[in-house]
Amino acid sequence: MMQYQCVIFDWDGTVMDSADKIIACMQHAASVCQLPIPTNKEVAHIIGISLAPAISQLFSLTHETKIQQVVEAYKYAFLSIDKTPCPLFDGILELFTHIQPHVSLAVATGKARRGLERAWQATNTKQFFIDSCTADEAQSKPHPDMLEQILARQGFNASQCLMVGDTTYDMQMAQAIGMDRIGVDYGVHQPQQLNLHHPKGIISHPLELINFL
Repeated sequence: MMQYQCVIFDWDGTVMDSADKIIACMQHAASVCQLPIPTNKEVAHIIGISLAPAISQLFSLTHETKIQQVVEAYKYAFLSIDKTPCPLFDGILELFTHIQPHVSLAVATGKARRGLERAWQATNTKQFFIDSCTADEAQSKPHPDMLEQILARQGFNASQCLMVGDTTYDMQMAQAIGMDRIGVDYGVHQPQQLNLHHPKGIISHPLELINFL
């Protein structure tokens, strides 16, 4: 019997290996908008936050018009210019196939709804999930709004669910409502950062999650 009734996954950096594409598109947007080009590390640090707040933080911008300009440049690069592949991490499909008959799966992501739907279509994975909450439907991580919405819709309480993510934002939002959490060390934040938020464990491969279920 599974220890939890629902496992909630972050997407970018946890399920999908998309960091390189996000970094390339953000650097392209900076160039187009005549902003200083951020380093790979600087962009990686804000992956997981909703797009507009991430851009505001990354470039220290407060003017909404300029933030929106960068948002649009990023989206255009992501959809129409950059060709960096975004595969699922090795073991993800095997993990979902193994656990989905026994536990409900959901997604809480910094992607917008359209972006998540495109990712689902590209990877043929939508059928695994009973629910999801995206950046344009909730307050940005690390606020726990995404998790709270999923819990409310599905009738779960926090103790019945497990959050899995690669960033401190994932760990913080779960910690804020007393939800157990697992960090992954193959994404964008380091294990020592994740451990500050007291996860149940840190895994180096998706299939290691089974040991915690």
